[in-house]
Amino acid sequence: MTNPFPLLIFIVLSAIGLSFAYSTYSFVAYNQSFWIGIISVILAGLISSATKIADQWNKAVVLRLGRFHTIAGPGLFFIIPIIDTIPYWIDTRVITASFNAEKTLTKDTVPVDVDAVLFWKVVAPQRAALDVADYQGAIEWASQTALRDVIGKTPLADMLEGRQKISDEIRKIIDERATPWGIDVISVEIRDVLIPPALENAMSMQAQAERERQARVILGDSERQIADKFIEAAATYGRDPTAFHLRAMNMLYEGLKQNATIVVVPSTAVETMQLGSMAGMTTLAHEMIKNAPGPAKGSETAPPSST
Repeated sequence: MTNPFPLLIFIVLSAIGLSFAYSTYSFVAYNQSFWIGIISVILAGLISSATKIADQWNKAVVLRLGRFHTIAGPGLFFIIPIIDTIPYWIDTRVITASFNAEKTLTKDTVPVDVDAVLFWKVVAPQRAALDVADYQGAIEWASQTALRDVIGKTPLADMLEGRQKISDEIRKIIDERATPWGIDVISVEIRDVLIPPALENAMSMQAQAERERQARVILGDSERQIADKFIEAAATYGRDPTAFHLRAMNMLYEGLKQNATIVVVPSTAVETMQLGSMAGMTTLAHEMIKNAPGPAKGSETAPPSST
């Protein structure tokens, strides 16, 4: 940990001591002034080395003669030089660590590559410094082994669909292992699950076949509904011949209007629709006059001829 404040103290105290030694040069011997300057520099070094400053997010583990003494910080604090040492500065902020498991077999023996992110923080700096040699390396290895254990107990389908459940299970396992080290695991997020390309293509084909099956089922259901409507319409026309005749003439008229050509109709159909009778022709004519477009603007209409 480097902070400019102790260096500033050293410079200021050294300057004061050297100035005092220089000012006494005319009153005392040269050797005495020299030793005054040396002693002032040594005292400045001791005072500056005893002055420590920890940032807001840091905790200092202070050992006195090799034994744990206290947790200092944040802010300004003092130690005894040479007797007290600070082997660890513990960062208490939330730390992110990425870990992965490559070519790990799932419960249904499918090799997968899984990438995940761990969010954790130190809540007990004393245990993190004294109970484990390297707490950062320990939490990384614990995360990777927990991820491999969960993958080996989970089928591939559950990994692809239930990521949140797997993340919670991994977090629980890591938290149980890291709690004795003074570490709190906040959350685990699975970033990506990579499967072999051949299996990915097979799953894509399976999903496409499932969508085609659903489309065919929907189409068949639509055909069934249309057939039911046709049956209802046939029953209605069977009970009401007049409605059937009107529908037949309307279909014939639509065909003549859209195609603008001659339609050959069997004589039996003509007799059924009664187009040969005066009433049938009159009905068809009325339908054509009613649906025919009107005269264009500016055109003159011929006067009705007398019969």
